[in-house]
Amino acid sequence: MTERIPSSGTSTATAAAGQDDRPPPPRLAYDWHTWKEIAHLLANLPVALFGFTYVVTALFTSLGLTITVIGFPLLAAALMGARLLGRMERARARALLGVRVDEPSRLPLRGAGGLLPRLWMSLKDPVGWRTVLYEFIRLPWGVLTFAITLTSLFVLWPVLPFIARGLANADRAMVRALLSPSDELERRIAELESDRGVVVDTAAADLRRIERDLHDGAQARLVALAMGLGLAKEKVLEDPDAAAAMVEEAHGEVKLALQELRDLARGIHPAVLTDRGLDAALSAVSSRCTVPVKVTVDLPARPAAAIEGIAYFTVSELLQNVSKHSAAKSASVDVWRTNDRLLIQVWDDGRGGASLDGGTGMKGLAERLDAVDGLFVLESPEGGPTTITAELPWRDRTDASDANNR
Repeated sequence: MTERIPSSGTSTATAAAGQDDRPPPPRLAYDWHTWKEIAHLLANLPVALFGFTYVVTALFTSLGLTITVIGFPLLAAALMGARLLGRMERARARALLGVRVDEPSRLPLRGAGGLLPRLWMSLKDPVGWRTVLYEFIRLPWGVLTFAITLTSLFVLWPVLPFIARGLANADRAMVRALLSPSDELERRIAELESDRGVVVDTAAADLRRIERDLHDGAQARLVALAMGLGLAKEKVLEDPDAAAAMVEEAHGEVKLALQELRDLARGIHPAVLTDRGLDAALSAVSSRCTVPVKVTVDLPARPAAAIEGIAYFTVSELLQNVSKHSAAKSASVDVWRTNDRLLIQVWDDGRGGASLDGGTGMKGLAERLDAVDGLFVLESPEGGPTTITAELPWRDRTDASDANNR
């Protein structure tokens, strides 16, 4: 059984639009759909005149001023205005032609960084440029459809429904081809939005876990320790032997609290990973596994601290599953780099049958990897063995990340 976590992302409704928004067949007797198509065709000329005038004026003015400082910002603003024209055209097509085309997502300008990255993102906006092309070709088409429809309304009115349907279908094709969202861009934006939600949820869950562990573990022991030391202080003069016993007990509580704090710190980011890297950290994790584990790390250099941490916790959680659920006799962990990807493979000879929804945390782990543009592949037939391959983007380690990590 092989399972691959599906990459997040959504597809636009335009693929099914041809089946969902088909009007009824044209008839000699005019119906409501025919009148809406006629209204759309007659409105083509004034709308096309407005759009063509805007595009020619704004585009050529900004292009002519590109030799100055304000040329490119004006061109970016013109493309943003073209986006608004496209929105109006989509609304008109929805109201009169029944064409359901998804609205393109807004440009993620806030996450683009400084002024120049935002300007470049606006200048290469495919939605804006396709709207400009749409407005250019609409003027001759608007003149043609207006003339044919107006003439047919008085001369060829018996067959006007069929003429209007043919012209309106051409309009529908133009709207779907030029005013629909960019599939790849929309897919990537949807993935990033979904991944951001996964990252936020994961961070919130980790914070709740740390708070719970502190409250139920080390904090409770420290409170008991304070109370015990307070009682020992009261008895130190009255009953020195009892006070010494209480101090000895408090000393044991201190050791347990320190151990719990170490375990909690290891769960956040172990010191061995920071100081010595993945090889040493994964060897330490494998030594705590109930199954003998062979660890092989073949990396030319250490990756970025964030990628290194994700790789560590991925292997740690997978080895916990091996200990708890696999009934394996041996296991192995291999880590290597291929081009710009960090690959991790965890294998065990257990009973197999693992799945993404089997209650072992595999699904959550796969979602975390997907949130950082990673990949999670599970191959676990009944009877075993189980092979899990995780893939992460490789980012080089920088001095700044090292300093922050320390």
